[in-house]
Amino acid sequence: MSEVFEGYERQYCELSANLSKKCTAAGALTGEQKKQKLSDVRAGVEDAEALIRKMDLEARSLQPNVKAVLLAKLREYKSDLNNLKSEVKRIASGNLNAAARDELLESGMADTLTASADQRSRLMMTTERLNQSSDRIKDSRRTMLETEELGVSILQDLHSQRQALLHANNTLHGVDDNIGKSKKILTAISRRMSRNKWIIGTIIAILIIAIALVLYFKLAK
Repeated sequence: MSEVFEGYERQYCELSANLSKKCTAAGALTGEQKKQKLSDVRAGVEDAEALIRKMDLEARSLQPNVKAVLLAKLREYKSDLNNLKSEVKRIASGNLNAAARDELLESGMADTLTASADQRSRLMMTTERLNQSSDRIKDSRRTMLETEELGVSILQDLHSQRQALLHANNTLHGVDDNIGKSKKILTAISRRMSRNKWIIGTIIAILIIAIALVLYFKLAK
């Protein structure tokens, strides 16, 4: 869930509840006071429309599964705002005939009670939405903390694996050095054996020649 969208949503819910109160108050006023109150309500409606546009832009920039949920909520908010506009138009309308005015006067108390009930219902819905938004924010924070902990754990595992790889690399270098040394030793031994063979061969040849000479001189005598 986008924190930007939730911020706009909280602003809209608070503004919607405030506009509902002003709209109800305007219905009980007359003359210039009523005009002033309705002017304030219309300005607030424009602000609410601006917030809905911002929420719409933010929702459409999110992932499809999140966007679908947020756009569904936006449709409810737009419907709520349209009802508020209709209420403002009804209060601002001065084209009531005498009979309608008499009927309104007679049923004024009933309308006031009905408006109060509607107002309470609207406030309860707004409060519930605010509570839901707070719960979503808490869930988002909890998810962020869990994700952060998971990230730290993954980094620690990666660090351990890196240390193990470095140790293995050092071990391989050590083995490679030992193999190199062993190769040099074997080469030196091979050369020494070859040299010893030549020395032994030479000694044997000298002995054979010496024996031959000794035999020759003996036979010559």
